[in-house]
Amino acid sequence: MNSAPLAVIGAGAWGSALAIQAARAGGRVSLWARDPDRAASIAATRISPRLPGARLPETVEVTASLLPADLYLLAVPMQHLRAVAARLPEGAVVVCAKGVEAGTLALPLEVLAELDPARPAAVLTGPNFAHEIAAGLPAAAVVAAADPALRARIAERLATPTFRLYGNDDPVGAQLGGAAKNVIAIAAGTVAGAGLGENARAALITRGLAEIARLVAALGGRAETVAGLSGLGDLLLTCTGPASRNYSLGLALGRGEPLAAILAGRDAVTEGVATAPALCARARTVGLELPICTAVADLLSGRMTLAEVMTALLSRPRREE
Repeated sequence: MNSAPLAVIGAGAWGSALAIQAARAGGRVSLWARDPDRAASIAATRISPRLPGARLPETVEVTASLLPADLYLLAVPMQHLRAVAARLPEGAVVVCAKGVEAGTLALPLEVLAELDPARPAAVLTGPNFAHEIAAGLPAAAVVAAADPALRARIAERLATPTFRLYGNDDPVGAQLGGAAKNVIAIAAGTVAGAGLGENARAALITRGLAEIARLVAALGGRAETVAGLSGLGDLLLTCTGPASRNYSLGLALGRGEPLAAILAGRDAVTEGVATAPALCARARTVGLELPICTAVADLLSGRMTLAEVMTALLSRPRREE
């Protein structure tokens, strides 16, 4: 058992699942919930309301205080990441959020670097549904960081026989894959919800993958990273799994439900909604066009209807693949 403390910041579904996994790996774990009443409730029942099918081990300490740790797993929504990260005590941080910060257009590790350039930081990403990780079902993920020692240290604290962790030295590619797949998943869900067929969904996912690869290369990452777990793997899961919040939102949009009504019926963040316009804006800073992501942003904003979006995509000039 590793005696160094590990803290999971955020008691939502993903944070709770990570706390369970970290405890499974044999570490000392604390789980932070922002609301003291919620922290007390979770501590008493050992169940997070965002992950009702999973019980927290007794070895997980639930708290509303940011306890000192040598490793923090930051599992809060992307748009809240900066505010929470600014409050963290000293220690390495593993970002477990996916997206682009609205306004600054910064990726998660860029936000952390702005706050504290000297703090060791990595990103954990891949095709993982929280309820399956909590249940101990087989899964794999990527730990991306420039520092190989940090990658190894994180893997040692989280990996188990059923949760296989791969190291990756392209954090830019890993972050962009995790952010963009949520946007493509909304598009895939919209296609399915509108009854446009499996051919259309397969084509959209494939072209979406190419779109992500171009963006990764343009922002200094490696296009081949997109073929791995943080790109293709995460994209496949999010564009086909009914448990995906982004895919299910797209399904509802495709069936004609208004975005405001869909979001009003949810108590969890659907990251692709904020990520779509921010990702398109970040791409424009390097002169890159993202047709599918732009279509999603236009649909979400109400600038275009679904019929207009489909017409715009299908009428694009023919090109070589």
